[in-house]
Amino acid sequence: MSNYDIAELNKFSELAHKWWDKTSEFKPLHDINPLRLQYIDQAISLSGKTVLDVGCGGGILSESMAEKGATVTGIDLGEKALKVAQLHSLETGVEVDYRLIAVEQLAEEMPASFDVVTCLEMLEHVPDPASIVRACAKLVKPSGHVFFSTINRNAKAYVFAVIGAEYVLNMLPKGTHDYAKFIKPSELASWLRNSDLSLQHQIGMQYNPITQRYWLDGDISVNYMMHTIKA
Repeated sequence: MSNYDIAELNKFSELAHKWWDKTSEFKPLHDINPLRLQYIDQAISLSGKTVLDVGCGGGILSESMAEKGATVTGIDLGEKALKVAQLHSLETGVEVDYRLIAVEQLAEEMPASFDVVTCLEMLEHVPDPASIVRACAKLVKPSGHVFFSTINRNAKAYVFAVIGAEYVLNMLPKGTHDYAKFIKPSELASWLRNSDLSLQHQIGMQYNPITQRYWLDGDISVNYMMHTIKA
């Protein structure tokens, strides 16, 4: 399985030790995690569910879903990030099963095994995002739920997500995002249909740099999430 960008993996590996530092480059992930978690939990109630977190990194979302009562498996191809996730899990006592494996490979090993699959802030970092969508669809049970989040591709998204976040506000390290890899909602919707995933709901995420506050609303012009169900 070669659906990864070695430069992307190396970039996040260099920062792996900072995953749980809420004042570091990962501060935005910590800030938006409560919103993402609430959106998922309100849609499907995580308690008692078997959940796969694809591209889990250091485990921020994985742990929070486990705290909601889900049985969580987190997968990633970043070995250093997974070690950080495993160590943090031991420190907190929040149980998550972390595995170093590609989602496509896991889909061959464990098809239709999870009630819920989450793939957040990952699609824009891989060479073939459609392959990730197909694998997520294969891993979820019939009538199960898959959640995606990514960044729209348009002028506004470039200004806010690249110029603003990386060069003006210094919220993210320069080079975190490649505009060419951003994904229009229509493109993601097409991949969903081809993977037998039915779009149930989509929502946007906004940020006010003055108040430093994030919120969810109907504007999907920059960051957005999609809730889908397997046919």
